[in-house]
Amino acid sequence: MKTLKPLVFLPPFLLCAAFVVLQIVDEQRFIDTLTGAFTWVAGTFGWLVSLLSLGMLVLCGVVYASSFGRTVLGGAGAKKLLTGWQMFAVVLTTNIATGILFWGVFEPTWHLSHPPEGIAPNSPEAAQFAISTVYLHWTLTPYAFGSMVGLMFAFAYFNMRRPFSLGAPLAPLLGRHGDGKWGQAIDAVCLYCLVAGLTAALAGSALLLGGGIHHLLDIPGKPSNLMLGLIIAAIMTTAVLAAISGVTKGIRWIADANTWFLIGFLALVLITGPTRFILDFAVEGLGQFLGQYFQKVLNTGAAHNDPWPHGWTQMYFSAFFAWAPIMGVFLGRIAYGYSVRAFLLLNVLLPSVFTGIWMAVICGGVVHMEMQDHVGLAAQLDGNDPSKVLYAFLDQLPLGKILVPLLLITAFLSFVTTADGNTDTMSNISSTGISPEHTESKRSVKIAWGALMAVFCWIVVTSFKLDGIRMLSNLGGFPALFLCLGIAVSALKVVANPARYDTFDENHPGREPDETKP
Repeated sequence: MKTLKPLVFLPPFLLCAAFVVLQIVDEQRFIDTLTGAFTWVAGTFGWLVSLLSLGMLVLCGVVYASSFGRTVLGGAGAKKLLTGWQMFAVVLTTNIATGILFWGVFEPTWHLSHPPEGIAPNSPEAAQFAISTVYLHWTLTPYAFGSMVGLMFAFAYFNMRRPFSLGAPLAPLLGRHGDGKWGQAIDAVCLYCLVAGLTAALAGSALLLGGGIHHLLDIPGKPSNLMLGLIIAAIMTTAVLAAISGVTKGIRWIADANTWFLIGFLALVLITGPTRFILDFAVEGLGQFLGQYFQKVLNTGAAHNDPWPHGWTQMYFSAFFAWAPIMGVFLGRIAYGYSVRAFLLLNVLLPSVFTGIWMAVICGGVVHMEMQDHVGLAAQLDGNDPSKVLYAFLDQLPLGKILVPLLLITAFLSFVTTADGNTDTMSNISSTGISPEHTESKRSVKIAWGALMAVFCWIVVTSFKLDGIRMLSNLGGFPALFLCLGIAVSALKVVANPARYDTFDENHPGREPDETKP
């Protein structure tokens, strides 16, 4: 019988509900509270965000090359829940696809026209900075966060037979102390992280879709609060219905359709845009990215007192850390039957290749339009409506009238896929009785989480717009940093001696008694 875990469900739920009440009762205090917390977190822990971001990617490489990479999640006889293509589609569309749609045009346009101090706007140096930066923000590094959490959760849940909890990946480090009340406390903190991270993504989706509807129907002005609320309600209602249908049913066909829409959209942009320039610029940008990777990923802005890293790289990576715990549980749950190496390929390398191609095509188109066609995309940059520059970009392409509705469908599916997977995982984390044999929580729990996130998101997007998305990203990533740090240490312990922790390899030579077992 599945029941609610009060210690897991109530603290994050009530905290978010308190924010909703505070905004209604005293909006200015709500704004001041969120702004103050954001400023403290960004100024105090930015260095840890940068350092751990690099560390998680390096750890993925270490795990892949180690003997642990041969381990099968669930044991050698485990039957895969999803095919390789289905797994790739789900990973791509639930992890970062929402971000590449929302930020794909806005970010390179901003970097080109507002580069950091020392780089002239709209110069070749600014163009190179733009493409190397979007490669940094949208490939490899951010994928490592959720993937490492997901890998360690899957190994602990399936191979170490730990409870369905985010305390499970810490079992090699904490032993039995990661179970029980401590595990529930970790789950509660991680649920708060995801509410903040998912709310930020959902807010971005509402702004993108609202702007697209206005653009398509030629409605003047920015989307109204009512329209944004209806969009959020539509996304979350569809996501909750898909979550209720079961994680390997609803999300599977949505992710598949979504992936093909993404591929079709990208192909049209590449074919109808300045194809040769895009390809040349993509290769040039890749060289810039590889040559400057360590300098860029570890840049904190301290020497020049530059706020740029806090507002961009650390903001992005904080958002991905906020996603990492719950997204990792979701990715680990569907990884049953895959080897550790296959899991890392499908969760880090292959999605990074796709998003790298995506950002290269979009960034190349933006740079060509601005520096050679002089269309003035920078004039469309608007913090209250970031979608304006996206639709201005599409208008410059020969098939812009086709691309806009295609983008709206793709965006809606992307956001539904993301919300579906996360709502399902949040509900399972909040419930007892979840196991490999009983994988679904109660419908009422899924509905409760979906409703809370919808209301919280509507408040944030109508009060803060783009600034609110950035603040929530940082606040959600703060507590998740420390969980990811602990999981990284756990992963190193497993890499040192996989047989010690793998219950499906009882006869492994050199196996020692597992002191983490009760």
